[in-house]
Amino acid sequence: MHKALNAYEKNAKLTQSPRELEASLLLKAASQLQYIADNWRENWGKENNEFLAALYYNRRLWSVLLGSIAGQENPLPLEIKNNVASLGAFVLRHTISVQAYPAPEKLKVLININQELATGLNAAQAK
Repeated sequence: MHKALNAYEKNAKLTQSPRELEASLLLKAASQLQYIADNWRENWGKENNEFLAALYYNRRLWSVLLGSIAGQENPLPLEIKNNVASLGAFVLRHTISVQAYPAPEKLKVLININQELATGLNAAQAK
């Protein structure tokens, strides 16, 4: 079953548009963070691997998004690039803050940003 799911995910990545892929990765990050928030325990935090892995995935994803948005080959208008860059800088700073001072309510900000951006990417894809 696990192998079949991995094969499906790999095939989906090959057939998705860049916007669909970005949206699905943002939703995956949001889902991981939501799991941590929903199952918050006092021992979540600096020493918990699940917590750290979810934050690391989100930070890595946003680093890649920021790198792709900054590229000369990216056709987005400069204003949109700047808005995404500002949002990404906020996400990276907030992620570090969450890691330094863990609290479930701080995760909600990251979850909402990822979900809203994924919704926007999916809506733009539908046009």
